[in-house]
Amino acid sequence: MAQFDTIRQGAGARTAAIDEGLRAHMNKVYGTMSVGMLLTFLVAWAVGSNDALLSIFRDPATLQPNILGWIVMFAPLAMVFGFGAAINRLSAAGAQLFFYAFAAVMGLSLSWIFVAFTGFSIAQVFLVTAIAFAGLSLWGYTTKKDISGWGAFLIMGVIGILVASIVNIFLGSPALMFAISILGVLIFAGLTAYDTQNIKNTYLAHAAHGDTEWLGKAAIMGALNLYLDFINMFMFLLQLFGNRE
Repeated sequence: MAQFDTIRQGAGARTAAIDEGLRAHMNKVYGTMSVGMLLTFLVAWAVGSNDALLSIFRDPATLQPNILGWIVMFAPLAMVFGFGAAINRLSAAGAQLFFYAFAAVMGLSLSWIFVAFTGFSIAQVFLVTAIAFAGLSLWGYTTKKDISGWGAFLIMGVIGILVASIVNIFLGSPALMFAISILGVLIFAGLTAYDTQNIKNTYLAHAAHGDTEWLGKAAIMGALNLYLDFINMFMFLLQLFGNRE
């Protein structure tokens, strides 16, 4: 009986350690994401509220991008693919620095919204997005339902709206933009829950290995995924409900 109690206490201690480690891991994910969001907002506001800076990338009157503006528009997408390819060669500190650089570039690409939309509507949509994101992420973290099967379907949806968005740059169809925005909100809402559960499950699967360097990089990758979910959901909601200047 004493031996059984010892084994049970040992198992309980390991479980408690894993739970504590998971909380610390998720705090790092959300903390890194939050810093990235703040950096994006500051860069976007600094450029978008200054015509001289905005004119480097876009015409302040028409908001049409110039050559540098097109580069900045597609740079975050290229950086995401580059990050995925280089993550194994980066240290945890290097991955975090790359993420913050990505967040700053994303701020440059989104700076036009401070000219196109009223400040109040931007703040309002941001608050709605934050509430929705928090609820979806909490559900993804706490649900007992396995939603890993959503991944392939949601990624296909992301590819679909990405292609449709590029096509609509040249078509300029309001109806297509409306449809893309509706689908975008739904897809990234699903990805928020999916990515949260995936971050949790990935940690639980590797916690026993004690690879702190790998877990550090996994936290940055998780922060990047949730950051992208939030930003995309925010932008699609802004297209749907934002009040234009």
